[in-house]
Parts: sequence; structure tokens; C-alpha cells
Amino acid sequence: MKVPKEYYDEIFNFNDHWGLPSACGLKIRQYDGKTYVIVTELYQENPGTSITYAGQTLAEQICEAKGLDLSNIVYIECAPDTNSKLSFYDEEYFLVDFDADLQHKYHQIEKDTIRNILG
Repeated sequence: MKVPKEYYDEIFNFNDHWGLPSACGLKIRQYDGKTYVIVTELYQENPGTSITYAGQTLAEQICEAKGLDLSNIVYIECAPDTNSKLSFYDEEYFLVDFDADLQHKYHQIEKDTIRNILG
């Protein structure tokens, strides 16, 4: 289950909460005056923790490495399409609000909106 390169510009290596090495796909885009940080789950290519479980720890490490301010980014998680017959491997994008409670933390983004952000 290899993730197509179209989902990321680079592989970003990070450490999870327990210091284990992990990896995700990463794109950073400027759109409509905002900085969008888009992390993509790499599934079998990731040796460690998923992007969802790493959450804010991952966002903080990206911001530190890229010189971004965590309070000034829009953080998006991508579950890429892996051409699987299983529907939970279909492409989906979620806006993540780290300050919200669990019920309101994730908001699915419409495909047209993400296409505009990605250009």
C-alpha cells in the first residue's frame, strides 16, 4: 500500500510522544493569506506513529523545523487514496483544531476546497 508522491512534497521525519521515529508526507502551501500545513499518512512507509496519534506533537515539530508559528497555521491531515477496495482507505482531508474538544477537533474538508488550497 504505497502512497502516491502526488500527496506530498517531502517526507518529514518526526518523533512521536515516546520518542519513536516516525514519518509523514508534508506539503506547505500559502493560500488566501494563510499558511496551510498538510500532513499525509504514509501507512506502511511510516515506521512509527500515525499522524492522527502524533497530532499536536507533529505540528509543533514541523513548525520548529520550518520556522512557522503554530498559532498561525491551518493544520490539515490527509488520508490518501491507496486504491484499496476498503472504503476507509479513500482520500479524505481533515482540518484539525488542537484547542477543540475531541468531538469538534476534526472537520472534513470538501474536495473543491482542498483543490483550491493545493492549487
